[in-house]
Amino acid sequence: MKLVRYGKPGKEKPGLIDAEGKLRDLSAVVKDFSGDQLGEATLAKLRKLKTGKLPLVKGSPRMGCPVADVGKYVAIGLNYRDHAAEAGMPIPKEPIIFMKANSCIQGPNDDVMLPKGSVKGDWEIELGIVIGARARYVSQKDALTYVAGYTLCNDVSEREFQIERGPQWDKGKGCDTFGPIGPWLVTTDEITNPQKLDMWLDVNGTRRQTGNTKTMIFSAAKIVSYCSQFFTLMPGDVICTGTPPGVGMGAKPNAVFLRKGDVMTLGIEGLGEQRQLVVPFKL
Repeated sequence: MKLVRYGKPGKEKPGLIDAEGKLRDLSAVVKDFSGDQLGEATLAKLRKLKTGKLPLVKGSPRMGCPVADVGKYVAIGLNYRDHAAEAGMPIPKEPIIFMKANSCIQGPNDDVMLPKGSVKGDWEIELGIVIGARARYVSQKDALTYVAGYTLCNDVSEREFQIERGPQWDKGKGCDTFGPIGPWLVTTDEITNPQKLDMWLDVNGTRRQTGNTKTMIFSAAKIVSYCSQFFTLMPGDVICTGTPPGVGMGAKPNAVFLRKGDVMTLGIEGLGEQRQLVVPFKL
């Protein structure tokens, strides 16, 4: 299933994309896609629906983040060998974990706003994992049974804040609008193997990133299992899993960073596409 939340910010409604690509409303079936509503009981109920009888949503409404009230937005750094190389950093022996502030989360096509004082805004296409069941000390073998589905993420970053202003990455990762997620939450019955998905990102129509999740250093299963050793993953938590090479920071001969008016477009096989206009800071 392709589950969505559509409508104006803060007033999104749950829906799904049917087999013909049409948006159907789920408001009469489920309150929202958050917490336990992402568990197997709800997903099993939704799979039994006759989608053709659900209300059809007219027009092209805004898509919000497909997960409401995300509890934790966990991120994994340097999870592709070529990206670590272009960043001039060693291949990690264990997953590098940091957090993106929940307040950065937004819809997949909402504007990305450069923060006040930004000089090194950057892009990162990433596979997102949406947790569907409480996961604590889970094995790698069983890890994906705790996953509700997968989504597309752009881990927007400010490299000066991230790298040049102290050892912690978080402040360069959680700025307002730095967390476009969606358009869909695609359940695991459609994405049976998250380790063979093509991915791409363009800036102003120029291809910047091309990759495939098969080249991740640590798999989705490893990441879920590993994170669960240090903190309990709850239904509705989102994990973005690292980016392939081609970020602006790594461009040769000179780095390229986001500027007002730039347009990022990106997609992952089976998970849809995003588009963001870069805008200047405003209160």
